[in-house]
Amino acid sequence: MQATRNQAPLWVLAYTLMFILSLCLNASAQAQTQQPSSRTHSAKKTASTQQSAKKKPTAKTTARKSKVAQRQSLRSATGRSSAASKNGHKVQVALRESRLGDITPRSSHSAPGSSAQLRSEAAFVIDLQTSAVLYDKNSTEVRPIASISKLMTALIVAEARLPMDEMLSISEDDVDRLRHSRSRLAVGTRLSRADMLHLALMSSENRAAHALGRHYPGGLPAFVRAMNDKARALGMRNTHFVEPTGLSTDNVSTPRDLAKLLAAVNKQALIHRYTTDESYQVALNGGRQLTYNNTNGLVKNSNWDIKISKTGFINEAGECLVMVTRIDNRDVAMVFLNSTGRYSRIGDAVRMRNYVENNTLLAML
Repeated sequence: MQATRNQAPLWVLAYTLMFILSLCLNASAQAQTQQPSSRTHSAKKTASTQQSAKKKPTAKTTARKSKVAQRQSLRSATGRSSAASKNGHKVQVALRESRLGDITPRSSHSAPGSSAQLRSEAAFVIDLQTSAVLYDKNSTEVRPIASISKLMTALIVAEARLPMDEMLSISEDDVDRLRHSRSRLAVGTRLSRADMLHLALMSSENRAAHALGRHYPGGLPAFVRAMNDKARALGMRNTHFVEPTGLSTDNVSTPRDLAKLLAAVNKQALIHRYTTDESYQVALNGGRQLTYNNTNGLVKNSNWDIKISKTGFINEAGECLVMVTRIDNRDVAMVFLNSTGRYSRIGDAVRMRNYVENNTLLAML
């Protein structure tokens, strides 16, 4: 009996030690199991961060996208705002009603409290002889310029000294596959380079403008390079072209840059003549005659002395108009981008002429 009493504490002690050892082993196993999980989570987080960094656009790309100003008067074809629409393929159309108020000009010649009520989101007016800025609104904003691009197209053709009587043909490559715009020049039509240039400038004929670029030495790629090289040579630092018609929204510029282009084409007598003709007839294959009219109705107005004129429109650019006109015996370049009504770009030109004349009169008093 004494031996049994002495052995009992030893058995209890052994059992207790085994229980403590088991607890320690379990705790160690759990710690080892959690440690790889932590490392795995850290590795996944690092990989996710690296993947996000790869998808993040570069600063250069972000800056380029932010430079192009979006139209304020743009909505989806269904009438809903483009921001509210989740369908990125909806066609964008312009609002025709005006929602712009008075625009106060920034000009040293303007009278206190004077303003010009324009319906263009961006405008720039300058005296080409003295370089005096007569009107300025959003003149450094980069915007799509639509068919105003054709002025650069014409300048490249004019300076290339290519034979103007050379016959060029309209091919399938000249058909507008981007916006499916209409043209009266069927595939297979042959016209001289002079006629193609005439129609491209006066009536904004897209197939004619594209054919001019395609028949340039080196083809269309060489022609587009020449357009961008000329833009840099003229100091048009915020201008870029990807094709000769202006149908692409990637043809962009600023009102100030376009004033430099107007100054350059104003020295070209051929561009002066073609952009200000009221109408023009061309003879097609088989002797059929087609009559084209100028897209700027002001050229028919005897009260205006217009030297250069070009209109433009695509949905993203709005109604655009650039001109060089004589006001008070000086050449004045006018640039209007995204006017918010079908005829408001013409109205803006009239209002701006009155504004310049009135302020000149005030300065003389």
